[in-house]
Amino acid sequence: MIEGKSDGPLDRAFAIVGHIAGQTKAVSVAEIADALSLPLPTAHRLVGNLEERGLVQKALGTKRYVVGNRLVTLSAKVIGAAFRTARRHAVLRAVAAEIGEQCEIGVVRDNMVAYVDSVRASQPQGLQFNPGEAAPLHCTSTGKIYMSRLSERAREKLCRALALTRYTETTIADVASLMTVLDETRKRGWAKTNEEFVRGVVGCAVPILSPDRELIACLGVSVPVARVSFAELDRFIAPLQKAAALLSETVLQADDDADSDDPENF
Repeated sequence: MIEGKSDGPLDRAFAIVGHIAGQTKAVSVAEIADALSLPLPTAHRLVGNLEERGLVQKALGTKRYVVGNRLVTLSAKVIGAAFRTARRHAVLRAVAAEIGEQCEIGVVRDNMVAYVDSVRASQPQGLQFNPGEAAPLHCTSTGKIYMSRLSERAREKLCRALALTRYTETTIADVASLMTVLDETRKRGWAKTNEEFVRGVVGCAVPILSPDRELIACLGVSVPVARVSFAELDRFIAPLQKAAALLSETVLQADDDADSDDPENF
């Protein structure tokens, strides 16, 4: 019996997915069964069913399990849907108006940054990230935040697995340099980019965290370097962090006031 929960097959399957997702390393079926007080044959059967559906998968070269690609994609879609509401969009619109620049919310999906919402400020120039568009991890602020929060071993493994395409003269295209930047990002808690994806555009982002401090998404700004220098990006961090805190507080709550577009409701 799974303590405090119903004991049907679906409950057990959700418990297994939740347990695997909560681990920092791959786990065996025996470890899953032990942690959830499940009979080993039952755990094998349920894990097999989840694996067939792409919700869990074996870690490369092992018989131990991690979350599956389909679950990662589904999670990103769910997060995107949570942000695409009137109330959350109002927060994004408010911070874009305060900063005077394009602001966007990005999540990581299949080792790419996917943008789930954006607001354009009155300024017409600059890099425009529209919902549904994607960008690489290594040369975006959201990607840097995501990678910086991984363990050092997982971070290096991902850096070596990525195609570090050089998009501009300042793109970080070698593993050692990227690891250094990610270490700095981890210590600082936010990230910025210096014309690394598109020439002439700089940007920065801050994390949007769940109540248990897990990364949900990132809130960022993109601006032409002719208007704001790379060094001047730091002035955007405080308003971005304030807006990210509002989003953190509300993203998991029921959208009781979905028709409201007044950020003061927060």
